[in-house]
Amino acid sequence: MRRVLGALAVTFMTTGSAFSDAQLLDWSDLQGWARDDHDLAVQVFQNTCMDMKDGDWPAICEYAKTQTDARAFFETFFRPVMIVDDEPPLFTGYYEPELPGSRNRTSRFNVPLHQLPDDVPEGPWLTRAELEETGVLQDRGLEIAWLEDPVDKFFLQVQGSGRIALQDGDRLRVGYGGKNGHEYRSVGKELIRRGIFEPHQVSAAVIRNWVQENPEEGRKLLHHNPSYVFFREVTRLSPDEGPLGAMNRALTAGRSLAVDPDVVPLGAPVWLEKDGAEPIRRLMIAQDTGSAVKGAQRADVFYGSGDKAGDIAGRIRDNGRMVVLLPIADALALVDRG
Repeated sequence: MRRVLGALAVTFMTTGSAFSDAQLLDWSDLQGWARDDHDLAVQVFQNTCMDMKDGDWPAICEYAKTQTDARAFFETFFRPVMIVDDEPPLFTGYYEPELPGSRNRTSRFNVPLHQLPDDVPEGPWLTRAELEETGVLQDRGLEIAWLEDPVDKFFLQVQGSGRIALQDGDRLRVGYGGKNGHEYRSVGKELIRRGIFEPHQVSAAVIRNWVQENPEEGRKLLHHNPSYVFFREVTRLSPDEGPLGAMNRALTAGRSLAVDPDVVPLGAPVWLEKDGAEPIRRLMIAQDTGSAVKGAQRADVFYGSGDKAGDIAGRIRDNGRMVVLLPIADALALVDRG
């Protein structure tokens, strides 16, 4: 049954054909809005807003370059809109891993990262299990780098980008290069379904340990996720920049958000109120997507690069809410639709 949010709530159709409700909020409804660093938020907004070509977005982006009061900028040109669907809110974290590896296969580094073959058909192709078990990717010169642990590769594919620490001291950066057309399936949920762990016990570290302690069953567990991500080498980013997101721009730790683009326009500001042990009340920018990020109240917070960011991101699985900031005309049209 759809949620109804009051007199201003209306029903509209998202691109993904799922019915949702939208409600226009006041700025005073946003918890902690006045205390946020709006100057930093507008800087992150400018990183990608130049790529937004529809409606009032280009004009707003141009004005963002000259604003002197960031909070007033957002309050003048946007209206906060709460969008929900039948799925419960869920906010998780992700990061850019840094893993040891090699450009060439060695006895230690023998787990390949592949670039996208040029003959991949449209629609679903071979599954993860088929790609890894049949050798269809071998001897084609598709290897970008080699890792030492298949679990590292699996989680790198889930994250979609990362840095490889090469043995000569250099760093190789890889980004998302395509996929095999299959939907992501959570191996954590599968462990819960099998009764191996309770929901509160599952984390990336727990999954890693279980796979390493149960090599044969662990391999089959990873194959439960049929989605297989290919990579490309990224050379245009400086070492201090974040990885490239879905908008092909560098992400900003703590301010970039992965969303469902069928609901939230890429590049839009999003006010996040994430609960849990490490709550967030912050203006984020929707600059990325993720295969597991589907729904009106589903988002992934980018926490940065390296092990420390990974430790934090792996603990995040919280409820709360997010509110999309839309240009005034778009916001009013959305709540008037229906």
